[in-house]
Amino acid sequence: MQHRNYECPKCHNRTYKVGQMRATGGTLSKIFDIQNQKFTAVTCERCTYTEFYKTKTSAISNVFDFFTN
Repeated sequence: MQHRNYECPKCHNRTYKVGQMRATGGTLSKIFDIQNQKFTAVTCERCTYTEFYKTKTSAISNVFDFFTN
């Protein structure tokens, strides 16, 4: 995911860090601790305001996640 023209909506800073976050999506994924929702996080380096963008996940990554938890 490219954010070349990203500008923080709060402080208008243009420097940021990009990270990832995974979360469960529904009841069954919570029971089996399968984190099938993936998000890219963009965090402003000045004020730490963070925006999350949903990222597509593949079935193979969900299977891998199931066996490694």
